[in-house]
Amino acid sequence: MAFAHGHHHHHGAHGRHDHAHAHDSAGQDAAHHGRAFLIGISLNVAFVIVETIAGFSANSVALIADAGHNLSDVLGLVVAWAGALMARRLPTKRFTYGLKKASILAALVNALLLMGAIGAIVAEGVRRLFEPSPSNGMTVIIVAALGIVVNGITALLFAGGREHDINIRGAFLHMAADAVVSAGVVIAGLVILRTGQEWIDPLTSIVVALIILWGSLGLLKESVWMTLAGVPQQIDLDEVNAALAGLPGVIAVHDLHVWPLSTTETALTAHLVMPAGHPGDDFLHRAADGMDRQFRIRHATFQVEIGAADCRLETRASG
Repeated sequence: MAFAHGHHHHHGAHGRHDHAHAHDSAGQDAAHHGRAFLIGISLNVAFVIVETIAGFSANSVALIADAGHNLSDVLGLVVAWAGALMARRLPTKRFTYGLKKASILAALVNALLLMGAIGAIVAEGVRRLFEPSPSNGMTVIIVAALGIVVNGITALLFAGGREHDINIRGAFLHMAADAVVSAGVVIAGLVILRTGQEWIDPLTSIVVALIILWGSLGLLKESVWMTLAGVPQQIDLDEVNAALAGLPGVIAVHDLHVWPLSTTETALTAHLVMPAGHPGDDFLHRAADGMDRQFRIRHATFQVEIGAADCRLETRASG
C-alpha cells in the first residue's frame, strides 16, 4: 500500500540539514477508490450501450446526447483512475516527487472532455430544434429512470473522498449531476407523452448541456489553476504567512511558496528569519506538524536565516 509522506527540511547557516517524516492516511482508501472506479466504469459502460441503443430506437436526441455525455464520463473515470494510480508511483532519480502531477493532469483532461461533450450536445440539440422528429416518450422515461439509478449509485461510490481530492470530487459531481439530468429527461418524456410536442426533446438536451457546463466550470478553473502550480483554493496564503511568522523566534518570513504536488498533496517552501540561531529539530517537527494540521500541507521545507546580512525585517510572500 502506498502512503503519502508529510516531511520538512531545514538548511542551516552552516549547511546543516535536518529531515523528518510523518505519515498520513491519504493513501489508505486507495483500494476503496480503485473498486469505486472499477464498479463505476462498468456500470456506466453498460448504461451507455443501453442508452445508445434505446436512443436510436426511440429517435430521442436527448437520450443519444446523454449517452454521449455518459461516454465522456466513462473516459473521465478511466483518466482519473489512471491519474490516481500514476500519482502513487514512487519517486525516481528523474521524477523525484514521483508522478504525483498525473492526478492534476487527469483532472484537467476530465474538464476538457466535458467541454467537448457540451459542445457536441448543444450543436446536435440546436440542429434538432430546427429539424424535429418524433420520439418514443415511454422509452425515454424508462431509460432515463435507469440512468438515475446508475448515476446515483456511482456518485455514492465517490461521496466519501470528495472533500480532499479534486479527482474524486470531479467523479462525484459528474455522476450526481448526471442523476439530476436523467431526472430532467424523465420529466421531458412525460411532457412529450402528454403534449406530443417533439421540440421539448432537443430543448431538454440543450438544458442538459447548460447544466453540465455550470457544474463543470469550477472543475475546469481549479484543474487549470493546479496545473499552473497556483496556491490550492482551500489555502489562504496570508494565513500561512501569519502562522509561520507567529512561530517562536521567527521575526520575519519571506520567499514563501505554496503549490500542489498532486490533487491531494501540497508543498511549501519558506525562509524563516531567526536571529537567535538554529531552533533545533523539535521546532522543525512542530512547524511541519502545524502546517499539516492547519492547512493540510504535508511537504514543507524551511530555510532558517540567522546572520545579520540575511535578516529581512519586512515580510514578503510570493507564490
